[in-house]
Amino acid sequence: MSTLSHEETTELLKTLEARFTTNPERHQDLTWPDILTRLQADDRKLAALSEMERTGGEPDVIRLPNGEHVFCDCSVESPSGRRSLCYDDAALAARKKNKPVGSAVELAEEMGIELLDEATYRYLQTLGTFDLKTSSWIVTPESIRQKGGALFCDRRYNQIFVYHNGADSYYAARGFRGMFIL
Repeated sequence: MSTLSHEETTELLKTLEARFTTNPERHQDLTWPDILTRLQADDRKLAALSEMERTGGEPDVIRLPNGEHVFCDCSVESPSGRRSLCYDDAALAARKKNKPVGSAVELAEEMGIELLDEATYRYLQTLGTFDLKTSSWIVTPESIRQKGGALFCDRRYNQIFVYHNGADSYYAARGFRGMFIL
C-alpha cells in the first residue's frame, strides 16, 4: 500500500465523513471527531480505507456486538472492484485453466483488511440490506478448506444464506467484504 498525498487524504476523509453522517444507525455511540483522531494516528488505516473505497466497498464505521468499532464494507452489493476472485492462493494455484486474476484472502491481506466471518456478515445484514444480486466470500473454517471448499453468503428472499463452493471457483457476481478494527 502506498502513502496517500495530502489531497487524497483530504478527499477520502470528506467522503468518509459524509457516509458516517448519512448512516448514523451504524454507529450511534460515536462522533466523527473521535473517528478522525483515530484515523489520523495511523497511515495504514487510511491506506486500507483508500483501497476499500477505490474498489467499491463504501466503508463505514459499525459497532460490532462485542463493542468493537470497525470500518466495514457497506456497499449494497459486494464491492465491484473485488469480484471474480477465487477464495485463496492455494485455490488459485490449484486451478489449471481459466485462472482468475487473484484470490480474496490474498487481496484482503494486501489491502490491510480481513474478510468478514459468518457472524459479522450476519450482523452487517441487520444494519441494512446487502448482497441482493451478488455474493461475498467469508472466512472459511480450516476443516472445510482442507477438503477444497470455501464459504460465501448472500441475501435472498429476505434471508441470509451461507453456501459452499470449491475454493477455486470464481464468478463475476462474487466478491468479498472486508473490515479492520478501528
